[in-house]
Amino acid sequence: GSEAVDEAGQEEEAEDRLKEHMDNLLDKSAKSRQAALQSLRLAFSSKTLSDFLLERRLTLTDSLEKCLKKGKGEEQALAGTVLTLLCLQMGSGPEGEEAFRSLKPLLVSVLTDSTASPSARQSCATALGMCCYIAAADLE
Repeated sequence: GSEAVDEAGQEEEAEDRLKEHMDNLLDKSAKSRQAALQSLRLAFSSKTLSDFLLERRLTLTDSLEKCLKKGKGEEQALAGTVLTLLCLQMGSGPEGEEAFRSLKPLLVSVLTDSTASPSARQSCATALGMCCYIAAADLE
């Protein structure tokens, strides 16, 4: 019994940290946003969080959109990586498709922007390819 309580407490604590990282994506400081993106990247790549993310996908995609639009270099690269992981977590259902469809024009924009950093362009190209493979319903 106490193991289940410990596990539930750890789960809740982990979700609180994730919520905090998601809030930090909107911070004025680029360093804070980058740290939040790195924490989310680590969390999304180490644990299945699809239920948690389903409830917060719109908030998260809006935050990633801001990071891709207003961020530079490293922040854009991290946002692309987090988006790829988000698509992997969401899967091929309508939610994953919706997240991809809303951010696809922005990914293409960063990818084709010759002034964007090579790491940001590469990350957006990877996100575009992976998300298209996983979540695009339109065969084109």
